[in-house]
Amino acid sequence: MAADMESDKRARVSLLNIPAFWKSQQRDWRITVVRTSLDRLGYQVIYPYLSIYIVALGADKTDLGVITSLSMILAGLLGPYTGRFIDRNGPKKIYLAGIAMLIVAYLAYALAPVWQVAAVAMIVYYLASGTSGHSCATICGNCLANCDRAKGMLICESLAAGLLGMIGPMLASFILVDLVGVTGTPSVADDMRPLFYVPVLTSVVSFLLVLRMLSNNKWAATGTRTNLLKDARVLLRGNKNTKKWIIIGAMNNLPLGMVLPYTQLFAAEVKGADVRTLAAMVTAAAVTSVVCGYPVGALSDRFGRKKVLYCVMALFWCANIALVLAPSNAMLLVAGVLNGFYYISSPLAATIQREIVPQKLMGRWIGLNRIITAVFTALMAAVSGVIYDRMGARWVFLIYVAIDVFVRFPLLLSMPETLHYQVDEAAFDRNLAEIENGPDGGCCR
Repeated sequence: MAADMESDKRARVSLLNIPAFWKSQQRDWRITVVRTSLDRLGYQVIYPYLSIYIVALGADKTDLGVITSLSMILAGLLGPYTGRFIDRNGPKKIYLAGIAMLIVAYLAYALAPVWQVAAVAMIVYYLASGTSGHSCATICGNCLANCDRAKGMLICESLAAGLLGMIGPMLASFILVDLVGVTGTPSVADDMRPLFYVPVLTSVVSFLLVLRMLSNNKWAATGTRTNLLKDARVLLRGNKNTKKWIIIGAMNNLPLGMVLPYTQLFAAEVKGADVRTLAAMVTAAAVTSVVCGYPVGALSDRFGRKKVLYCVMALFWCANIALVLAPSNAMLLVAGVLNGFYYISSPLAATIQREIVPQKLMGRWIGLNRIITAVFTALMAAVSGVIYDRMGARWVFLIYVAIDVFVRFPLLLSMPETLHYQVDEAAFDRNLAEIENGPDGGCCR
């Protein structure tokens, strides 16, 4: 009885007292939150104008889709190798490598004379973001307890990163309007070029932060001899829900390739949004993320992942419909507000991903998801570019909603609630031992 009362008291404190929750978590997780927030600040400066910038350099919408697709595939192929490296050596070295590549990517964007150079910058960016994000995700998956995971992930993705993410678009708008003198919809690449030096600076600060303050904890034993295909067999045979999640997880990231690269472009080209409206849409999404993120996480940690996730998914569907139907800038801002629910639903769904495998396999599990997700999302990114050019821009958003409603949602219904889910580690261990040593327990030769 006393233990239950103490547990309830702790739950109320963590629900209402964010500073106390923050102090109670491991240092590596707190460092990762700060790094993620700096990364979000830099990226949100360029995000409202990135697709417009690449098109201004000479690319068309199909080119944009192909670039995004290729970038995602290459980043996904790197994922399983990154995961195995993290499981064996810890996340710090690969984290630093990813941040260093981010610096290179942003500099390449800033200096790009033609869209082909910007395409290379995008490829490097996706490799860098995937690598640094993989380290971040592994730290999060291992440093947060189940009862704190949704709150913790949404503090990181929505509250901390969201606050700085609100500043990013406003800073970009100030630079373009008040310093460069852009009026109306930006269309000249040189006008947008100065924006890319801001994420260069935030990435340098992030690199120094991780270098000096992050530990190099490891959560898996060294010396495992599996290869990538064997890793996949262990993970997919250990739990039937991992098979379902491969599909669900791939669709969870679908907006990154199919929707978000075209949202600002659609608002500018089809709806006539100017510089300030484009910035305001991104800021509005960040406000939603900040205001709603932690409460949604707290509800998920109290009542379960799935019920809350269904509601948040539906709000993001409304965002895409509102964007397509928007008759005015005011409705575009409404779409921006609702768009913020993607940045809540994505980490909320990721809590389920982290809770269906053992911690010692977390890096490889995330890596396997990355490669499957990348291939699927990349294919849809290329297709969406063709849809935008050939069928009409609005169909990109409507087709996404249809896929989510009729495929991902039913699969989620079939998943167990993972808030109090106990992973059968023995099943994974048996599969791992059989694959490493052979079914007779002898050594592989």
